[in-house]
Amino acid sequence: MRRRRWCLFTVIFWVVHIIHVARRCPALSSDGVSLLAFKAAVSDDPWAFLAGWTEEDEDPCRWPGVSCVNVTGFIHPRVVGVSVSGKNLSGYIPPELGALLFLRRLNLHGNRLSGNVPPQLFNASSLRSLFLYDNFLSGPFPAAACVVPRLQILDLSQNAFSGPLPLALRGCRQLQHLLLQENRFSGEIPAGVWAEMSKLVQLDLSSNDFEGPIPPDLGELDSLGGTLNLSHNRLSGAIPSELGNLPSTVILDLRYNNLSGEIPGTGSLANQSPTAFLDNPGLCGFPLTITCDAPVGAPAAAEEEEGRRGMKAGLIAVISVADAAGVALVGLVLVCAYWKVKNQQKGRAKLGHGGAGLGRRWCLFPCGAAMAEKKDGMSSSEEEDDHGGGVEGELVAMDKGFKVELEELLRASAYVLGKGGKGIVYKVVVGDGVAVAVRRLGEGGGGKYKEFAAEVRAMGRVRHPNVVRLRAFYWAPDEKLLITDFISNGNLAAVLRAIRHYGFPSTRILRRGNAIESPKCTNLNAINYCIASRRNRKAVDGRSGQPNLSWAVRLRIARGAARGLAHLHDCSPRKLVHGDLKPSNILLDADFNPYISDFGLLRLLPLTSSAATNPTSAPSYSSTAGLFGPVPSSAQPTLLDRPNPYRAPETRAAGHPTHKSDVYSFGLVLLEILTGKQPEMPSSSAEQVAGLVRWVRKGFEEARPPSELVDPALLQEVHAREEVVAAFHVALACTETDPDVRPRMKAVSEDLDRIGSWRK
Repeated sequence: MRRRRWCLFTVIFWVVHIIHVARRCPALSSDGVSLLAFKAAVSDDPWAFLAGWTEEDEDPCRWPGVSCVNVTGFIHPRVVGVSVSGKNLSGYIPPELGALLFLRRLNLHGNRLSGNVPPQLFNASSLRSLFLYDNFLSGPFPAAACVVPRLQILDLSQNAFSGPLPLALRGCRQLQHLLLQENRFSGEIPAGVWAEMSKLVQLDLSSNDFEGPIPPDLGELDSLGGTLNLSHNRLSGAIPSELGNLPSTVILDLRYNNLSGEIPGTGSLANQSPTAFLDNPGLCGFPLTITCDAPVGAPAAAEEEEGRRGMKAGLIAVISVADAAGVALVGLVLVCAYWKVKNQQKGRAKLGHGGAGLGRRWCLFPCGAAMAEKKDGMSSSEEEDDHGGGVEGELVAMDKGFKVELEELLRASAYVLGKGGKGIVYKVVVGDGVAVAVRRLGEGGGGKYKEFAAEVRAMGRVRHPNVVRLRAFYWAPDEKLLITDFISNGNLAAVLRAIRHYGFPSTRILRRGNAIESPKCTNLNAINYCIASRRNRKAVDGRSGQPNLSWAVRLRIARGAARGLAHLHDCSPRKLVHGDLKPSNILLDADFNPYISDFGLLRLLPLTSSAATNPTSAPSYSSTAGLFGPVPSSAQPTLLDRPNPYRAPETRAAGHPTHKSDVYSFGLVLLEILTGKQPEMPSSSAEQVAGLVRWVRKGFEEARPPSELVDPALLQEVHAREEVVAAFHVALACTETDPDVRPRMKAVSEDLDRIGSWRK
């Protein structure tokens, strides 16, 4: 009897064990083992993104960042995509990833991975896209990448790769995008390989240590488009005339090298702007102003010395007196300017004010302008702790420049500017007439004050001349407020709409904002009952004879918006994704300088909605009246649920916005600036892109004249034709259907800064 029980127990034990092992087996397939090897190679996972990669799971295809498809002949789906980007992972790339035989896309950018790229990685023979940019990877160029037969995109930029480029590059015949900028590659750019890379569309070798001549066979890249960037190297010698064979749409960037001689005037070289050749002391000829007849560079020191000796003593004395008088005059002007600025600052000391001048230099130092402003107006508590300072029910200032108290905000005059899925926005006049914008969010969120405060403080640390400044916030169980600078001239959507419908004759449009100022309310508790807003359809004084939003103004708006968005992507504390970029979120001041608004709400709104605490509850009025009275149900946050023609195709049905979806949205905004036409939602699910993108792309494919595509208001500016065409190319690159093919916002901003920059 005892023996039977023992046998029965043994059978039960092994049955349970076999079932347990059977459950674990699917995750331990060859694909699962390779992915677990990557997890093991990661030494630091601060956000625990890979915590969901466990061998107890039935299917690795359910792991975060992993995508699979069914493959004929295999029982289980196979891994075709791995996307683990922007997670601050430390560690190395294991060679086991090369065992993913059906892997098509590997995206590991924006981490802190180090070490070499293992050659075994390229055993993944189905690989088509490899994104490793913005890491700490080092070692030589991975020549084994050119063995992969279908590899189309190789992005190794912003790493520490070094050494020369190998001749094995000629094996990358299917490669379309090769991005190697901001590394430590050295030696000469190899010649004799580029003619065989006939499908190359994008090539960026900038910000390395390349030296020697430019290979002439770069001119044989017939498929090249956009910018051929060789800037910030140590290239020398003459510019080969063969570069003139490049397509006319290619923009050259040869700045900051040691090139010399006369610039060839053949082919596409004759259409380049002077910006393409700047900071090469030895270059001369058109389009530069340096003629090749005179010596290039500074005048000879001997000639200067001889000229000085020939001067008479009396002339020297007169010059000295004139110099002294000039210095005194300059000093007087500076003193007057100082006191004038001082007086202006006293009049707005309660808020502070950020100018837009730094934005012009941002293209060279993307995070430098923000770092220079970081200490300006930042409170000590903000510098010390992202979570510290402030309690529930208290108005928390984000910087020292904001001195408004909660009681003062309650007593101030206010006007409704707009309302929608992201809450209601008010213009509130405080203190001695200074205006701020107050965004009123949802009533939910429960006890999520710490999370809310942390997100808002990250938003408050964003400092850029083209991003709206967050000044303070308020959190209570039944009220959440964001206080930002008020931008006085409305938004880009209102300006473009005014031009389309009313044909204003001036660039001075909508000087008083999006809404007519409504009757003043002395008590904000009754604001919903005493304010009626309507659209402002009046043009306020313009200087007669000014064109409709001239090309110079439109280009300034596009450049500034690109700089601001690129700063959010690359330099903000959390590398923010906007998620809802459109013309109505690009505000304009009196001089038509743009400001990106509504950033950070993608992460903030879930913490303020009633659905955050009770997903099944319907929107309703709060049981406790907030500072501004009850919130109507129409103002409940539904940012991702509302139809939006500016949203990228990959985010419309499902999926969260990304940096690349922001790039798509910016491209559509740029197309609207260029054409004056508003994009429409695709009429069917089969259509991937907005109708405006299809129309412009078809126009370029059919080689239609730009006059048929551009806003008719710009046709009179004939001098801007080449600049407008270049801007169209930037917009079309941003609106590519494949997000991996789209450029990063930093590159978009640099391309826009290069357009017509010699006119500045």
